[in-house]
Amino acid sequence: MALNPRRSFLVRATGLAVSASLLSASRGALASLPETRSLAFEHTHTGERLTTVYAIGDRYRPEGLRQINRILRDHYSGEVGSMDPRLFDQLHELKRLLGCDAPFQVISGYRCPATNAALRKRGGGVARRSLHLEGRAIDIRLPGVALAELRDAALDLKLGGVGYYPASNFVHVDSGRVRHW
Repeated sequence: MALNPRRSFLVRATGLAVSASLLSASRGALASLPETRSLAFEHTHTGERLTTVYAIGDRYRPEGLRQINRILRDHYSGEVGSMDPRLFDQLHELKRLLGCDAPFQVISGYRCPATNAALRKRGGGVARRSLHLEGRAIDIRLPGVALAELRDAALDLKLGGVGYYPASNFVHVDSGRVRHW
């Protein structure tokens, strides 16, 4: 049975009003969802890649933290450390500030004491009590972002230490006290 033109118009108009109402309700629901924070990494020594959600709202996701701890392990010994989630928040803010979606290229994350001691012996400015030992430091680059721009953005955040190593092509970021070198 065909609807008369007037009735057909009313059915369509009612459908549009219901759709608009549902869309409006879903926008409100989406706005009330907690912020999802994710990071992506490429490890320059192991070739591994990872993209993961590590936090939703004010809660860290254990699985996301475990995945990041694994990719940021000591690539010399294979030992997995427990990284400071605040460091991940710094990296997330860096990407937001720079407007970059590329994965962080990781040069060094966690370091076990034996690796740190061996690197110190070789020279190259490795600190005896490096924050890498505590899982509170990472050495990175960001494809498509000049190293000096990455350093400046990290300094602008004022969330921890920032080291600039242009000869080695990386920026050190840590969750220690605010300082730079």
